[in-house]
Amino acid sequence: MTTDVESGPPPAPPTRSPEPLLRLRGINKNFGPVQALVGVDLDVPSGQVTALAGDNGAGKSVLIKCIAGIHAPESGQISWEGNPVHIRTPREAAGLGIETVYQDLALCDNLDIVQNMFLGRERSRLALDEEDMETSARDTLAQLRVTTVRSIRQPVASLSGGQRQSVAIAKAVLWEAKLVIMDEPTAALGVTQTANVLELVRRLADRGHAVIMVSHNLNDVFKVADQVAVLYLGKMVSVRPTAELDRQIVVDLMTSGVSTRAADPRPSTEA
Repeated sequence: MTTDVESGPPPAPPTRSPEPLLRLRGINKNFGPVQALVGVDLDVPSGQVTALAGDNGAGKSVLIKCIAGIHAPESGQISWEGNPVHIRTPREAAGLGIETVYQDLALCDNLDIVQNMFLGRERSRLALDEEDMETSARDTLAQLRVTTVRSIRQPVASLSGGQRQSVAIAKAVLWEAKLVIMDEPTAALGVTQTANVLELVRRLADRGHAVIMVSHNLNDVFKVADQVAVLYLGKMVSVRPTAELDRQIVVDLMTSGVSTRAADPRPSTEA
């Protein structure tokens, strides 16, 4: 007589890490005899802040411009949502859902917030649809909890540095960016303005956007980044979760390309 042996639940299928939104493999970029990027690899997941660190001349600006369609790499592969792509122009980058907020912000002082958010992409029927643009701008700022601006019709010239940065970020979100690249978003900002911008950066990731944040400020990096990528002389020398790093390790990587230190254990938050 045979007896049936009760079996447990079937084993769970092996888990596979989700495909990153953006994947770079072997990216090389030259300017004449100068090799600005050397075999750069990087994965940028959705819903996370990837901090891009490096000393002056390390290749940070060149790398984000390759992603943004301003520079074309000599070789290497860029994959977007698992598919190889060639990003030849900023328009092609925007078509994929890549928006870049540069340090100069590219805002027009003589235009108001709505006009800046829709600059070059105005909505119109027979004439400009001001009401629709106002509604979309107001809704986007509200979704991001940008509450420091007095009116969406106030001129950008009247805004503080932190408010300008918030408008530039909201503009990227308005155009359905899946990846928002920010170049030194807290440069020249005061303490309160910096805190507001960093909250907004974190909020973007929590809403599912991928964020690349170029920053020299390691305090900012450790406040909001999920992972830190470090460039040294054009080479990507480290991409690690922020929890595995401390400031001294990042400084070592930025200045010499190596670090033999282990991160100091973080204090427990448990009672």
